[in-house]
Amino acid sequence: MSKKKEKHGHKTNAIRMVEAEGIPYNMYTYEAPDGFLDGVSVARSLGQDPDRVFKTLVTVGSSREHYVCVIPVAEELDLKKAARHFGEKKMEMLPSKDITAVTGYIKGGCSPVGMKKPLATAIDASAENAGDIIVSGGKVGLQMELDAESLRRITGAEFAELTVSE
Repeated sequence: MSKKKEKHGHKTNAIRMVEAEGIPYNMYTYEAPDGFLDGVSVARSLGQDPDRVFKTLVTVGSSREHYVCVIPVAEELDLKKAARHFGEKKMEMLPSKDITAVTGYIKGGCSPVGMKKPLATAIDASAENAGDIIVSGGKVGLQMELDAESLRRITGAEFAELTVSE
């Protein structure tokens, strides 16, 4: 497994936006032989603590609005907490087949940064004092590490309790 840190190659919207904002970041690449790797496996392949690696989940509220939830890869999204945070009656996961149409990204390569159009975003509260966290860089096999506060700012997100409590 390669753990390359690089700042070149094919830039995604996410990387271009982070650079345009002057936000310092590191890029990591990993192999996804079947075109998709679950988040915990990604964290492992990067030699990172899964608590620092976050997945980007897209949901649909009862209003049909779309929302983005960024949570640690090993955690599960609490749809009731997310619905409450965004002021929706209820919420469900966006079907995989709709991810590209809504975000411009593909499943497994969905970054909270640089979606087709800005969506209301929340980042799990565990990131608030975490310093640097790792999120998708906008394609399968590409992750970017950046300061959680910078991520919050560039996505217009709020920190919120989003995960299922033990």
